[in-house]
Amino acid sequence: MFSISQAPAPAYQNLTPAQFAEGLRQSGAVLLDVRRPDGFTAGHLPSAVNIDVTAPDFGLRLVALAKNRPTNMYCRSGARSARAAEQLTKAGFSHISNLLGGVLGWPEPLTTK
Repeated sequence: MFSISQAPAPAYQNLTPAQFAEGLRQSGAVLLDVRRPDGFTAGHLPSAVNIDVTAPDFGLRLVALAKNRPTNMYCRSGARSARAAEQLTKAGFSHISNLLGGVLGWPEPLTTK
């Protein structure tokens, strides 16, 4: 007997830029930029909080976030934020979204403020 195994679906959602923008309008939504601080300083989405996924204190900084709030994250291309989304899923976060293509695919200007 054969069994067909499929990889389990990620517990987070990969969203297109339009879908991601819609998610940012949710009440209480958190926006995380998981790039290194120099990338964040060069330009980020308005109202984003920078928590570098490669920093040694990444896990500790996640503890300060509410696990039940919609958490939207992005990086430059979407790869690092997908890894960060997996970490948040394992940490018990329930509503996580990842921006497909990262800021490279974001259609609006980034801010440096």
